[in-house]
Amino acid sequence: MEQLKRLETELKLRGFSNRTIESYLFWNKKFLEHVKKKPDQVAEEDIKNYIAEKMSQNISPKSVVLIKAALKFLYDEILKKNIVNLKSPRVSRKLPIVLTREETKRLIDAIENKKHQLIVKLLYSSGLRLSELTNLRVGDLELNENIGWVRLGKGRKDRMFIISKKLTGELKGFIKGKKENDYLFAGRKGKMSERNVQKIVSAAASKAGIEKPVHVHTLRHSFATHLLESGESIRKIQMLLGHSQLSTTQLYLDVSTEELKKVKSPLDEL
Repeated sequence: MEQLKRLETELKLRGFSNRTIESYLFWNKKFLEHVKKKPDQVAEEDIKNYIAEKMSQNISPKSVVLIKAALKFLYDEILKKNIVNLKSPRVSRKLPIVLTREETKRLIDAIENKKHQLIVKLLYSSGLRLSELTNLRVGDLELNENIGWVRLGKGRKDRMFIISKKLTGELKGFIKGKKENDYLFAGRKGKMSERNVQKIVSAAASKAGIEKPVHVHTLRHSFATHLLESGESIRKIQMLLGHSQLSTTQLYLDVSTEELKKVKSPLDEL
């Protein structure tokens, strides 16, 4: 359909991620199949009825927000119909699961394979997202400066990340003989698959006897929380994580308990 093709083109021109493009196209296609109308015939009532039906199916508020955003982009941004005006449902903000420092050490120590251990160490020491790790190339590292670069990360922006001084020696040995454009962590078909990285983390958590649900993103949450507990500013952490909104980073203030532990009970002052 012509309008869906226009939607795809506009999303690409504005630098949206492949995942967002797929989601927006998917929901717009589903909506049109549901209303059985051409895009120029769609009315505000059609949008409201569709989203109300989705909400009655008990899909998550986060998914409803995504559907609304997808429809709004096509009908308001591209077709200029201004018909997506309903309020979005409130999305509850769950506190992220974070490992303690002791649990993080147990997780790393549980991994015997040197490459796998290096992957987990880098995830924790740098706060990288899963896709950012798998897309890293040798030339993205500046090991003498203890930094690296995420190229065209979330929001299509380059971002600097820190590398632990403990890791630079290991990484120098690991990349020896590799070319600048080689993936840092290669798999059978070029870069290592995200699924394999997830398996490495899950297996390590199980072997370490950690009962919390541990995923790759748990290491990113732990990186941010441990930096905050060490006294780093929330603004610096925001930049290292690549958050566009400070409010996203401030969620870690609710997770950290170290400062609360320092508060004296009034009874102790009697």
